[in-house]
Amino acid sequence: MSEHRVLTVSDPAERENLATFLTRAQRLDPAVVVRLRRRGEGRVAAWVATGFEALATRTVGAELGVDDVTVGADTVLAGLASPGPTDLGFSVDSAWRGALPPGSGFAHIDDLPARTLVELAERGADLAKEHGSNHGPPASLLDQTVLTVSAAAEQVEVPMRVVFALTAMDFIPHSGDRADSGRIQPGELVRVRASRTWLRLDARYGSVARRRAGGLSLTPN
Repeated sequence: MSEHRVLTVSDPAERENLATFLTRAQRLDPAVVVRLRRRGEGRVAAWVATGFEALATRTVGAELGVDDVTVGADTVLAGLASPGPTDLGFSVDSAWRGALPPGSGFAHIDDLPARTLVELAERGADLAKEHGSNHGPPASLLDQTVLTVSAAAEQVEVPMRVVFALTAMDFIPHSGDRADSGRIQPGELVRVRASRTWLRLDARYGSVARRRAGGLSLTPN
């Protein structure tokens, strides 16, 4: 077993949480890699690319032998099948493209009804079927601003890409096999946060983040 590249998730519930997160990421990309990073004592943040030019993350209770490593999601999933430490093997850090958002410096902009975001995703999916191609939804749809959220002097635009990423990762609680706006509880909220260069949506089961298009904010990155 590699001396340092080891992940230990002792709590069965946390193993299930991480396995569910990675399984959803694999639905979007069967060859997806996951970046694991320590986040305080006994916490590890897992990051994946969603295919919508937005990142998805979930933090679980775990121990990581290194500060930061990128490996295949399939390697982690195989290890999570048993309660012992997972040997992460060789890192594939070169497969990770781009930077991660900062760990701090985000301002809370507003809380949105989760049902509204799922409704937007449903409408977007209908438009994608109508106007999309074998390569997926048109870029014009993905880049469209579907919500503008404000707080004091701060104004944040939320593109369809981020909404699609949030719902594709199934981060919003619902009943049934898939998210349906009619099944989302009215009180379920998604928090909108922003830094100078990043937008972040925090839902109950995870978060998505995307670089902002040249916007400035009240908080440093």
